[in-house]
Amino acid sequence: MRGDLTWGVIEKDLEGLARRMEATSQNMANMNTPKYARKEVSFEDQLKEIIDMPSRLPMKRSSERHFSNVRTDITEVKPWERQVGYEIYRLDQNNVDPDTEVARLAETRMMYQAMSRVMTRKISMYRRAIGGGA
Repeated sequence: MRGDLTWGVIEKDLEGLARRMEATSQNMANMNTPKYARKEVSFEDQLKEIIDMPSRLPMKRSSERHFSNVRTDITEVKPWERQVGYEIYRLDQNNVDPDTEVARLAETRMMYQAMSRVMTRKISMYRRAIGGGA
């Protein structure tokens, strides 16, 4: 739905959660691989910036080459993945903890299901508005 910030936030949240599920699954698949560094995916801080954007004053930019202090569009939100190599606690230099990864996967799955329900309700509201009632 074009121009709807809520729809864009839902879309980017689902995209980020799917990337996090993928990274966590890769971590679990490589938990016995020596020297494997687990992966983390982050995107929530970028979404918060977009949601809080109306309350922040953007800097005036006199040139496109100048930096901006706020994201201007939801399309600029990109989930980023990083390897965490500094938390080595096993002798084979692998830092994947199966219990942590299972908990992270369960948390991500619940968040994905909740956001899917929000999206379903949003679609239902659009249908009701287009259909003119019930």
